[in-house]
Amino acid sequence: MKIRIQGNSVRFRLSRTEVEKLCSTGRIEDATSFGTTQFGYAVKSDATIEQLTASYTEHQITLSVPQSFLENWPDNQLVGFEANMLLDGENTLYLLIEKDFKCLDNTTEDQSDNYENPLKSC
Repeated sequence: MKIRIQGNSVRFRLSRTEVEKLCSTGRIEDATSFGTTQFGYAVKSDATIEQLTASYTEHQITLSVPQSFLENWPDNQLVGFEANMLLDGENTLYLLIEKDFKCLDNTTEDQSDNYENPLKSC
């Protein structure tokens, strides 16, 4: 799982295995160690919500996804889901969760578990 944070925007990118695990178990998580502390990030399924929401507690970002969004997600062509979460009446937090595609340029990153890029020419 990869996260990208920029301003009031958080984007989660999931490999094939992570999408399948999220849909079958309802939760995935990971963490980055900073020696004496960790920064965690998680995605969980939630049957009580109708749009993406996020929270930040105890050094962890948790993205909640409506359970209905995850039905058949591993097998369909839908790339992802997005929402603007209202924070305080005027500010919002942009949330995006999507399948991670293989890069079209040369990269040293292991992409063996990523989805085929739809822009790839054969």
